[in-house]
Amino acid sequence: MKIAQFLESAKSITRLHDSIPVETTTAEFLQESLAEEATINNRDPLGTEPRITVGVLSENEAEARNLPIQSKEDWMFVIAESDQSLQLFVSHTWFLYRLACQVVYEWPDRELSEFSEGKLITPAFKMLRPAYDSLLNNHARTAKGFDPEDHIREMARQGYTHIEVNGYAANFPYEKAAPEELLYLFYTYCPALDQFVYSKLNKGIYPFDYLQANLRKLVHSAQLAEKYGLRAGILSFEPRSVPDELLQRYPMLRGARVDHPLRSFRPRYNLTTAHPVVLEHYTEMLTKIVKAAPNIDYMSIWSNDSGAGFEYTSSLYVGRNGGGYVIREFKSDDEIAQAAATNIIRFMKTIRDAGRSVNPRFSCMLRSEMFYAEQDHLWDQVEDGIELETNTLVSKGFDADYHHPKYNWAKEFTFSGLFNQFDAREKPRKELLESKGSNAHLYFSPGSFWNMEPVKAPMYPKMLWEKLRDLHAQEASHIAGLCGSTPATLAPYNINQEVIQAFQNEPSLPLDELLKRKAVKWVGKEGADQLVDLWLQADNAYRSFPAPVNVLAIWCTWYRILVRPFVPNFEALSEDERAYYEDFHLGHVNNRIRTDFRREINFEFCTPEYAGKCRHAMTNDSLPAIAKAIELAEAGLASANSDASASDAWIHHLERLKGSQSWLRSQRNIAAWIEGVHGYIESDKPEEKKRCQNLVRETVLDEKANAQLLLAHVESAKTEWMVQSEVGETTFIYGDNIADLIRKKIALMEGRENDTPHVDPDYIWRVPGINC
Repeated sequence: MKIAQFLESAKSITRLHDSIPVETTTAEFLQESLAEEATINNRDPLGTEPRITVGVLSENEAEARNLPIQSKEDWMFVIAESDQSLQLFVSHTWFLYRLACQVVYEWPDRELSEFSEGKLITPAFKMLRPAYDSLLNNHARTAKGFDPEDHIREMARQGYTHIEVNGYAANFPYEKAAPEELLYLFYTYCPALDQFVYSKLNKGIYPFDYLQANLRKLVHSAQLAEKYGLRAGILSFEPRSVPDELLQRYPMLRGARVDHPLRSFRPRYNLTTAHPVVLEHYTEMLTKIVKAAPNIDYMSIWSNDSGAGFEYTSSLYVGRNGGGYVIREFKSDDEIAQAAATNIIRFMKTIRDAGRSVNPRFSCMLRSEMFYAEQDHLWDQVEDGIELETNTLVSKGFDADYHHPKYNWAKEFTFSGLFNQFDAREKPRKELLESKGSNAHLYFSPGSFWNMEPVKAPMYPKMLWEKLRDLHAQEASHIAGLCGSTPATLAPYNINQEVIQAFQNEPSLPLDELLKRKAVKWVGKEGADQLVDLWLQADNAYRSFPAPVNVLAIWCTWYRILVRPFVPNFEALSEDERAYYEDFHLGHVNNRIRTDFRREINFEFCTPEYAGKCRHAMTNDSLPAIAKAIELAEAGLASANSDASASDAWIHHLERLKGSQSWLRSQRNIAAWIEGVHGYIESDKPEEKKRCQNLVRETVLDEKANAQLLLAHVESAKTEWMVQSEVGETTFIYGDNIADLIRKKIALMEGRENDTPHVDPDYIWRVPGINC
């Protein structure tokens, strides 16, 4: 008898514990696959009718049932007794719904007899959590069609153990903006603790109904996590700035200036975390939050960005600064770094201890790349419950000592799926942290965001599998998926997430077998090889992508790449003409990114020579690969004939690939624009100037043609292949007006291809009303 046949014949489901919500959730999920008259019971019914038993077992319960789990802490166990009983037992709540999904979705064609001796499954990774859940809490939380429960259910199926729960109830944060500044936008994600509760220190600073709404959303997310057996966590930018009113009350508690001076038009300061009153403030707030949601296991701290920062650390945007309690003046750089690190650890211990007053397993993590100058001192002081998260343990800062997956010369790829490696150098560093009672939480990129955004589910299953393989080979136990997951209700047929699900449960499963299984399931045996080839071509297209300007790739939407015109001289367009995209663009009045793809605030991203290498790579490798993937999708769709299920899978793949193609083509044209415009400006050789001007002309025409194809795709697509906001356009997500924006882009590019390339080198010095 096959498992599918057994499920159809089963008449009852027994859950072992009323007090464990996920047992009920799992029983109800299984009931959907059983006979109509199947019931859910609290004890095994009398008789011999086919039945299923589910339970989260303690060590004593597992021992009483003689389960062969040996000394394993994390396990799932399935056993069949003849054709009458199927039992699903797990060691922790987060395994049970996952195991039931494995039975229903992955094993329906397997013989029940395969499980007569029992099957023990151990997960590839002990802890799998999101790191910055874009959809549930952060910049994409207004996405059209998003449902939190769908999202959390899908994460449970994939094998996540935790979710993040701190997000705003409102569409915008309660951050006061100075006129014309953009810094307030960076408060829309990773909200700080003071956005949920107050302490005696800051009571009345934020409206009570605002705090209550945010806390209510947090608690609801935590409750949904518990429903599916998952645990909860918080990811916040801290210590974040506080309103000026609070510092006017307590000027002696002012900490560091934490704003970016070229993104803000008024300074922001946080509270000094070296002061015991401030530490008590944080203790009170976190204690309130964890009491409201006791299944919160951790707080992850991101800092020194987005209006947050630790005093006297070297990477603060305005330089080392802070209150008067961390260290006195006239000290050496290393003494300052040590004092700053000690202050960070003190804050983390405060958070840990506050959490543990409610939940004894609570820990505090720190995203550590920002603290390159303080890194050695931080490592000296980590201990139980004080943990680090990062891309790599063997580098300092953001310059990871790894090569691009295809081009040794390419740079800046570590926060996308292109960072597909984790080698043997990492293991001793990981073990050093573990020897101190700490843990390393290591990033991977599932593809939901920061990869071809706004395409919902870019495909790079091989690179993702390679990263998971490497992490597992180095015995990483705690991993974190950057930007989180995407529910199937938003993006079905998401092969990247199927890779995560399969790897968590079967890390020894070869990639080709994994892909073939999914392809057969989605399009049938006849089209399976073609779909696998499509995935590998799409993977190769992205693998062959060297980002000319990393921020314009991972935050493509934030800089309005798909809807802004590409012209030789942006200032040939009037302010009014550019307003349709600049109103939402992440570039303030004198930010050079408004008129120059090469520069943003005071960053110089790449040379014309580097841009030329990127252009050639994308032209020769990336774009042909994505075109081949599209051909395969079109052929698959044509051959699906009357198979509605297969057709649905092919059309979703085809329309996402067309979006990816447009995205890659725009990225290629960014590289070509930099090579051509700056090559023209910098060269004093007539033949080189002519070559560059011709390149600029070709680039403008190509991007206009690309925009025309994108417009046609947006208007004719049968699926919702891109992320769109249901509340209208924001800086971080396009709205339902994207077709109108693309039409404006096309119109503004008309006839501009022969303009003389120009960039004002002094743009950053402009002051409206004075010199512009």
